[in-house]
Amino acid sequence: MRDLLAIPIILLAVVLQSSIVSRVPLLSGIADLPLVILAAWALQEGVDTAWHWAISAGLLVGFVSGVPILVPLIAYLFVVMLARLIQRRVWQAPLLAMFGITLIGTLFMHIFSLGALRLAGAPLPIVDTLGLLTLPSILLNMLLAIPVYAVMRDLARWMHPAPEFE
Repeated sequence: MRDLLAIPIILLAVVLQSSIVSRVPLLSGIADLPLVILAAWALQEGVDTAWHWAISAGLLVGFVSGVPILVPLIAYLFVVMLARLIQRRVWQAPLLAMFGITLIGTLFMHIFSLGALRLAGAPLPIVDTLGLLTLPSILLNMLLAIPVYAVMRDLARWMHPAPEFE
């Protein structure tokens, strides 16, 4: 039953992304709240629903954004894959892992989106796109990483409590 909580959380994240977060740009870059939430959720111990969260968030973001629907879906699945891989290896430093996943995930998302939009015929200069969109987006995502990680850690502890030993 607690796993159904993913639906309102993802819906709320996408609504906040499209209504509030996207209205606070730095240069031309904006934060990607669903990406940061997915990275934080996938890093939590005992969480096995991160793949479901990535698919639903990718489909929703693909539906409301201007990029092809496969771009956020593949990018979010990549973020979860990377987070699960790092969580198994470097789980002693979760905030460092969160920053690394946020950095790599944002880069992947922007480069993948840029490639898809250029294939679709949009004349986007690569250097300007990376300088005016990607780097500010990385900074904004890094600023969101700590509070989002704290919230998702508390949510994961509530949804998947550790067994108590007597």
